Amino acid sequence: MKSKIFFFTLLMVSILTNAQVEKDTVAVKDTITIKNALEVKDSVVVKKPIIIQPAYLQKGDTIAIVAPAGILKNKVAIIDKAKALAESWGLHVVYGKNVFSQGHHFAGSDEERASDFQKALDNPNIKAIWAARGGYGSVRILDKLDFTKFKENPKWVIGYSDITAFHSHIHTLGIETIHGMMGTSLGDELKDIKKTVSSFKKALFGKKLKYKIESNSFNREGETTGELTGGNLSILMSVLGSKSQVDTKKKILFIEEIGEYKYSIDRMLQSLKRAGFFEHCNGLVIGDISNIKKNTTKWGKPIEELILDMVAEYDFPVLFNFPAGHEKDNRALIFGRNIKLDVTKEGTSTVVFD
Repeated sequence: MKSKIFFFTLLMVSILTNAQVEKDTVAVKDTITIKNALEVKDSVVVKKPIIIQPAYLQKGDTIAIVAPAGILKNKVAIIDKAKALAESWGLHVVYGKNVFSQGHHFAGSDEERASDFQKALDNPNIKAIWAARGGYGSVRILDKLDFTKFKENPKWVIGYSDITAFHSHIHTLGIETIHGMMGTSLGDELKDIKKTVSSFKKALFGKKLKYKIESNSFNREGETTGELTGGNLSILMSVLGSKSQVDTKKKILFIEEIGEYKYSIDRMLQSLKRAGFFEHCNGLVIGDISNIKKNTTKWGKPIEELILDMVAEYDFPVLFNFPAGHEKDNRALIFGRNIKLDVTKEGTSTVVFD
């Protein structure tokens, strides 16, 4: 009799466990979504890493504007415009204590900037952390931060450029982030950044993101899917070999850059290549490569050919001219989210977020 009860118990546990594994997504505490996919390899079911999606914002939610990097001297009015924009969407906005502090090149000392970011990470009432600006400095405070409470109550971390340091580190934790406009983006007239603002709002409030991009003759055609990751090329290189380095296996890599020489871009891409970034990559999306510096010795090829030469031995699709980076048209991207990439040389190419 005892043996029958034992086997019946095992059977029920097996049924309940299998039913749970088959779920692609499950809601947890009504605050986050855990995305759990299954992959079959050689008839063996392999469980992919869990990706956590922070809760989309709703009217009445609170976001914190913090300055983890460059100084915001003489930019108070611009950051106030960013605050007013978020408030016009029904959000409550708080500033980090040291947003307008000055610490030479930075918005306060490393300790001050880390303190503001830590408080925003730990406060369960704050649903998103919005970087006031980039510049340089985020990587200096990464190791001063404790992400324990953040992992228990994930929230959106938002920004681009130098904020790539946070995107990269948080991606290793399995949590989605938003690569999008920052507070200083409001230094431009709203009419000039209409598409930027619209895509940012969609990302924040959970509206579907789908982009149709005018194709480029340099594009390498193909269709693929995968989690999107990446950011600013310089910052991705700066975290190589650290615990903040992303794994690009079966993922789609996005890169953008500003103010570099072509040889410098080549050097950074060579560094990523040697670190294995492209070896098992599913696709490559190139954002704005802005304000390329002129060297006395000419490189001899356009930036597109430089990049294609770099990945010539791989067969994944390559999309050029995606509008994200240091230009006014800076469309929001969700890192950690699965996308469908359809790249053509003529007409339009599409990027669709699941």
